[in-house]
Amino acid sequence: MKSVLPIVTVVAVIFGIWMLAVIPMNMHLVADQAQRDGQVVQPETPAERQALSGTGLAIRNSALIPLTYGFARPRLPSPQQVAGEMGKTIFGTKITSKRSLVYHGWVTLAPTLLGFVIGTGLGILLAVGIDYSRVMDRSVMPWAIVSQTIPILALAPMVIVVLGSMGIQGLFPKSLIAAYLSFFPVVVGMVKGLRSPSAMQLDLLRTYNASSAQGFWALRLPASAPYLFASLKIGISASLVGTIVAELPTGARAGFGARMLVGDQYGQPLVSWAALFAAALTAAALVGIFSAIERLTLRRMGMAAT
Repeated sequence: MKSVLPIVTVVAVIFGIWMLAVIPMNMHLVADQAQRDGQVVQPETPAERQALSGTGLAIRNSALIPLTYGFARPRLPSPQQVAGEMGKTIFGTKITSKRSLVYHGWVTLAPTLLGFVIGTGLGILLAVGIDYSRVMDRSVMPWAIVSQTIPILALAPMVIVVLGSMGIQGLFPKSLIAAYLSFFPVVVGMVKGLRSPSAMQLDLLRTYNASSAQGFWALRLPASAPYLFASLKIGISASLVGTIVAELPTGARAGFGARMLVGDQYGQPLVSWAALFAAALTAAALVGIFSAIERLTLRRMGMAAT
């Protein structure tokens, strides 16, 4: 209960700020709509008359506040509007429909998982090489760090356009962007984990005349497990972000990124916000799965999950 309370408190504060922000963000839209509909309310106080004298409207703000939470095309949707849109597009629409967030979620999830597997495999191999080779440590690691300074919004269109000119389209280009963002956390975490055994533990291995391979499998690799799982949780989230970013500038027709584009281009903010929250919930679910695997694995190894 103590561990859940801070999370609930932060979420409640965020939603409270969100609810308050809806009013000023949508008030002018609601007032304009009320004027067009002839729903004009006389101001009650001189202060209200003075505040509204320059607008040509005589609308009491207190009467319009409830309308800001249900405006059809708001500048900032209310939480209940976003929840309603998500419920309609997740549970109220067939999953084969192109309006279903489940359909778009799978389109985004497939390259995310493929890219995560590619990035994780590459990251682990690089980490092992960096740990065992001083040359790779001095040559590859700096380049791995520099690679993360390239803006992903600039890189994604270039990669997809180049691969498209070579006839490579669909799943693989987006997976490469996902792999690009996920491999670096795995490299850093795995290197840290492989180098985490203490000097006393390494001396004990030398006392038993253990080979380098035996030391790797018996000590270094098990010691790196907590660091690896922490990196995997970061990597899977980064993979999802990479896939969505790859969808945004390329005119994708399906996926969370495509739904966000549709909402922005056609003035449907609820569509964009629903896709945004669906992506966040997908990332949270993926991280939760890896957290469960981490607890199970470390418990079987006799370690405590961080």
